[in-house]
Amino acid sequence: MKTILITGANRGIGLEFARQLSARGDHVIAAVREAGDALPATGAEIISGIDVNSEADVARLSDALGDRKLDWLLNNAGILERMSLDELDFDSIERQFRINAMGPLRVTAGLRSHLGQGSRVFVMSSNMGSIGDNSSGGSYGYRMSKAAVNMAARSLSHDLKDDGVSVFVLHPGYVATDMTHHSGPVAPEDAAARLITLMDHLQDESTGTFWHARGHPLVW
Repeated sequence: MKTILITGANRGIGLEFARQLSARGDHVIAAVREAGDALPATGAEIISGIDVNSEADVARLSDALGDRKLDWLLNNAGILERMSLDELDFDSIERQFRINAMGPLRVTAGLRSHLGQGSRVFVMSSNMGSIGDNSSGGSYGYRMSKAAVNMAARSLSHDLKDDGVSVFVLHPGYVATDMTHHSGPVAPEDAAARLITLMDHLQDESTGTFWHARGHPLVW
């Protein structure tokens, strides 16, 4: 049984992670701003009032964990606000940076004392953060914030290696969630199941790499 902390576990893929990991016997800790109606039914331990944009909230989350060690830390919380070059919204870009890029770094650094030999940190990113895969432009805040969190995860993979902690970046596919207005072709339960299989099989020697849910590496 693993002890797994998931941010943003109250809906979408995060909720499916909580449901499926709890169902297989792992102890899931859901760190969320608000639990919502569906999360309690998963059986996860819920720590509410946690905003990944708040150092005070992350410190409170660490205190709530006590002396527990995490096997997996899944940085899943994120936002998507689309925009084109003709409708740039710099407040939106900054907001996406705070949540999507700084949030996972803030949480990982703030919970470092709960990570140790064999722990794994997963960062939910997107192929929209891949510079090599950008063939359509647009979505400036989201693309830029995901490229930034990819870099943060790569740096974390080096800085945490001596602690025995591995770090991986994940792309779930185009998933039908509130974030995508349910327009994606992949169901949240399928995305979560594929990612869990992938996370179970990744090797520590591959720390600092970027993976598609279907099991193949992605270009930066």
